[in-house]
Amino acid sequence: MVFNDRTALYLQIALYMCEQILLKKWKPEEKVLSIRDLGDLIEISPNTVQRAYDFLQQRNIIINKRGIGFFVAPDAEEHILLFRREQFMENELPEMLRNLYLLKIDMKQVNALYEEFVKNNFLNKE
Repeated sequence: MVFNDRTALYLQIALYMCEQILLKKWKPEEKVLSIRDLGDLIEISPNTVQRAYDFLQQRNIIINKRGIGFFVAPDAEEHILLFRREQFMENELPEMLRNLYLLKIDMKQVNALYEEFVKNNFLNKE
């Protein structure tokens, strides 16, 4: 993982975990790494990782089975999409739309770039 200074570490860890689920690398009801193991893997304090797990638990993305560990919730993808869409619409989209307007970038051009991006990065890679 590569961390940035703009977002809290625990949130970056949570977003990374969400991405793994959306990319189908972590499947519903599959066990995820323990807090300590993930902390060791990404070289982050277990306390910070615990905050990420708490964050994901509160949003029903992961569940804790006492004595066994943490698992991807059966409907995690739905919860992630709701959370990420809301976050995107509130925080990222307004700035993007403002820049599109100021730079006089046509939506047809954006759509063509989007389609090319999906084709090159996601299609036939699953």
